[in-house]
Amino acid sequence: MPESTVPESAVAESTVADSELASHLDQLIDALRNPGTRLRVARHWGQLLAGPLTAGHRLLVAGNGGSAAEAQHLTAELVGRYVADRPPLSAIALHAETSSLTAIGNDFGPAEAFARQVAAHGRPGDTLLLLSASGRSENVLAAAGRARALGIRVWAMTGPPPNPLASEADDAICVAAPDTATVQEVHLVAIHAMCDALDAEVTSL
Repeated sequence: MPESTVPESAVAESTVADSELASHLDQLIDALRNPGTRLRVARHWGQLLAGPLTAGHRLLVAGNGGSAAEAQHLTAELVGRYVADRPPLSAIALHAETSSLTAIGNDFGPAEAFARQVAAHGRPGDTLLLLSASGRSENVLAAAGRARALGIRVWAMTGPPPNPLASEADDAICVAAPDTATVQEVHLVAIHAMCDALDAEVTSL
């Protein structure tokens, strides 16, 4: 039987793909190690949330596209569990309320999609976490403004600073990476760091 050979074109494509992957990983590692990313802040947020959430307050979260998926990942970890079992904690992904989202968008305009839900669900002592790779999405900015007007703490995970959402938030994790994919990957690491610290703090209460 003749030996199988890999076409030179396939080898070239594989080499290009490997190079692109290596470049992406380098960019991700740089963003994770950059002190400006402030990943330790995510752990601090987890510690700060433990008391309010176990006392019955809520974490409201929202984002668009991939950021929406990551925000919903966070609520699943809190309502369910991250690693160890513990009582469920109240966390609501505003973008997952599809009937409310579409009704508000239809009646009040897309900019109000999250802000009106913040007004409906948010109470003093709650926290709103907004995720946006650009930090410029109109609906998350409106939500931040509404939360601050209601006395609700606002945190943000964004892309490179400066950006309007980081400026509007009480505290922010800003990822200095040029690509949205890398920003979102770092946000996921921050979410897991936050959950880990929260669980440790809940155990000690």
